[in-house]
Amino acid sequence: MMAMDLSILYVAVPALSVDLGANSTEQLWALDIYGFVVAALLITMGNLGDRIGRRRLLLIGAGAFAVVSAVAAYSPSIEVLIAARGVLGIAGATLMPSTLALLNSLFTDKRHHAMAIGAYMSCFMGGIALGPVVGGVLLEHFWWGSTLLLPVPVMVLLVVAAPFLLPEARGGEIRGRIDLLSVVLSLVAILPFVYGVKEIAKNGLTVIAVVALVVGVLAGVIFVRRQSRLAEPLLDVSLFRNRVFASAATLMLLMGIMSGYAFLVALYLQSVAGYSPLSTGLWLIAPTFAGMVGSMLAPAFTRRIPPGKVIVAGMIISVLGLVAVTQVGPESGVALLMSGFVVASLGSGPAGALGAGLIMTSAPPEKAGSAAAVSETSGDFGVSLGIALTGSIAAAIYRSAFSDPVPGVDAATARESVAGAMSVAQGTPGPAGEELARKAAEAFTDGLNVAAAFGGVVALVLAVVAGISLRHVPAHGDGKDGADDAGTASPTDTDASTDDRGTVRDLVDEQGIDGAEDTERSRTSR
Repeated sequence: MMAMDLSILYVAVPALSVDLGANSTEQLWALDIYGFVVAALLITMGNLGDRIGRRRLLLIGAGAFAVVSAVAAYSPSIEVLIAARGVLGIAGATLMPSTLALLNSLFTDKRHHAMAIGAYMSCFMGGIALGPVVGGVLLEHFWWGSTLLLPVPVMVLLVVAAPFLLPEARGGEIRGRIDLLSVVLSLVAILPFVYGVKEIAKNGLTVIAVVALVVGVLAGVIFVRRQSRLAEPLLDVSLFRNRVFASAATLMLLMGIMSGYAFLVALYLQSVAGYSPLSTGLWLIAPTFAGMVGSMLAPAFTRRIPPGKVIVAGMIISVLGLVAVTQVGPESGVALLMSGFVVASLGSGPAGALGAGLIMTSAPPEKAGSAAAVSETSGDFGVSLGIALTGSIAAAIYRSAFSDPVPGVDAATARESVAGAMSVAQGTPGPAGEELARKAAEAFTDGLNVAAAFGGVVALVLAVVAGISLRHVPAHGDGKDGADDAGTASPTDTDASTDDRGTVRDLVDEQGIDGAEDTERSRTSR
């Protein structure tokens, strides 16, 4: 449901843009403000779940999510919708780390844990796939706000059923209060930075954009330094001394950035190719199913092949798919576009499943909530940042194509978004309308091509990072302790026996990870 909420607005963008009068920048804010607020608060909510109980936090978040979803559905303006999506992100931030941390508690067997992580990522991708399809069905019969009402009954069911089906789980005894200054710093680090990126795309390198970027970076530096000094930090930065943990978090961030171009595909199918919202949703099933297949197969591959090599192979496949997307044209590019999208999604599946598994299994059990928050933060912030970057790049290219006005049309409206341009073109008879539609389609496709090229570059960087940083993580079939289906030993097995307890230590010693002795002391003290 959480994943579906990330993607369900993709097919509703053209409709809400016309209904609420949203320009391309406001469209981006409506799409990704939810993800950015989630990313900014995941660490806070992961820490809170370790304190008050992960099931309790899940129930609180589910109730809030249902209420705010209803408010967002009836937004009278784009500003209200953006604000509601931001508040929805606060509720969403309580759900994601709670679910992943509860999986860590429910599945204590190493192999079952790896399979559960793979299934979790597949369900996440399945939700992303179903979002546009369900959204398309709803838009065929109702207004765009109906897409935002879908979570309401699901969250109500969760609130009713979870107390009977899920056990409570906490992260041990954590004393002291949550540091509110750290919470503020985490927000200030992310939101101004995102605003700066969007401002540069809209108006170029302005003073406001530079100030926003500097504020975000400085807040991030202050946040990290403060966490290293606090006795009970919001984020235990010592987790990043583990090379596997830090590398996997980086991979999740890069994978999210790489996938940012995906929302442009939905816009292309509707505004350029002319498909209905339902048809667009059906087209998007195939690439997401391919990603699910990649996620589910990844644990099986790592029984014989080291996870780093599996991820590298997947990224090479993704690059091939993205190269195909860069060749898409405005008139006959749907088959090529979707073929490339399917290949790219198949290759990116292993990185998501193995990255999440490596993060969770390289952290001690009492830090499961914080580790889950890091995993979700890296992925969600990456996706939202990817949408902002690729969307801003595409918007800048699109606007530049309208520097010369088209005679006889409302150039201001056409320049704001491709959906607006197509709406104006339909209402403009004769050659002027045809010329506007052609120009808008070409400009948007050029932006999509560049966004796909950007994603390909990020995929290559991800492959290099995975190949170097995970080269010491062995495959499960190597006969070495500490390598399971996700590439490392599950921390939930550390209490089982002396041999099992030493598995992660063996891997740590082999890699020379900083902080290994601290990790081992914390385990033996339990």
